[in-house]
Amino acid sequence: MSHADRIARIRIQLDDWQPAIWRRVEVPLTATLKALHDVIQAAMLFDDYHLFEFRADGKRYAIPDPEWDSLRDKTYSAKTIRLGTLVDRSITQLAYTYDFGDDWRHTITIEAIADADPSVEYPRYIDGAGHAPPEDVGGIPGFELFLNAIADPRHEEHRELKRWHSRPFDPAHAAEDEIQTRMKKLARRRALGKAGFEKSRSQPR
Repeated sequence: MSHADRIARIRIQLDDWQPAIWRRVEVPLTATLKALHDVIQAAMLFDDYHLFEFRADGKRYAIPDPEWDSLRDKTYSAKTIRLGTLVDRSITQLAYTYDFGDDWRHTITIEAIADADPSVEYPRYIDGAGHAPPEDVGGIPGFELFLNAIADPRHEEHRELKRWHSRPFDPAHAAEDEIQTRMKKLARRRALGKAGFEKSRSQPR
């Protein structure tokens, strides 16, 4: 069976944090690592404001930037490498970092490979736990401060951080409704792109 007919069940877990903040998703093997980045952004409710990278098997995958990359390891384009290629190399775990300032590090584990369900639009969110950190909160130390401050009305930064975030924040709640909404947008975009590609192939040349 080709990669086009198969999906990977993937667990995304934020490193260096307890209780664990994690998500489980299903992603087509044809997805590029850039597409997987988009899935992680949706699942963790990040807003894609910052740079990212994947690391696997001693290689770095990102969006190449000649100026930035001259200071780092050789970069392979996340827009061209596909998840199925890594699976074919028996890679089952990747390191993913988002926002090199806040330095959100995640462990990405490929838990299983399965046949795609023809009735399902992928990517698909399965389950998860914990609310991911807000954008630009200041990394792990900033997230700890944020949670302590919003939970304690007597904290000296309570009012400021409540105003800064401006929305309710329950650290025990993964905000699954919003995750599902974002994931369905990605799935719909993929379905439309796939339909357009199939239509173009059927046109006489």
